[in-house]
Amino acid sequence: MRHVILFDVNETMLDLAALDPHFEALFGDAAARREWFQQLLQSALVATVTDAYADFGAIGRAALSMVVARRGIEAGAQPQQELLLRMRELPPHPEVPQALDRLRSAGFRLAALTNSTLEVAEAQLVHAGIADRFEQILSADTPRRIKPAAGAYRAAARAMGVPEAETRLVAAHAWDVAGAMRAGCAAAFVARPGMVLDPLAPVPDITGADLLEVADAIIAREG
Repeated sequence: MRHVILFDVNETMLDLAALDPHFEALFGDAAARREWFQQLLQSALVATVTDAYADFGAIGRAALSMVVARRGIEAGAQPQQELLLRMRELPPHPEVPQALDRLRSAGFRLAALTNSTLEVAEAQLVHAGIADRFEQILSADTPRRIKPAAGAYRAAARAMGVPEAETRLVAAHAWDVAGAMRAGCAAAFVARPGMVLDPLAPVPDITGADLLEVADAIIAREG
């Protein structure tokens, strides 16, 4: 039984769509939020593959400046910084607190595992009102190996005092699920709107439309 469940934070538990009005104000287009986050992920993956570490906050700032340049708009440093600070104030998806409570009541140990710095992750989860559900809040910034690098998941398993085979990552990103499984963890996929699995990657044994469906499936399988 995998008693330890690691949860990705952004998009998996917290709703990035809350940033849309702020991107609308800055860019005149809420879709710029998706463009920015995709650029952030691409830049993070490039840094991981090329062993050129930068923390997720720095990558997020650089990605936003790239979107500003790509779209050819005039945007000073202060509006961009204010937008990024909104990342600390994201709401949870509606079913998240209940799903976490259900898993804890079933005896699972829960930890958050995010690419964000520990300071940002703690601020996010406290603001979302769910920080107390987790035994630990873990950041890939600590081992300086951004997910989906295997070192991020292995460091999380060590922090929780278990081997990788006794952990399960829950995420709404195909790349995160693939990274965890290739590092020796199990995984569960939260198929939020627009999210699909990678057909070239290992297939997780649990998939659900939201975190509550995933939690129920974990309990049925492992509980």
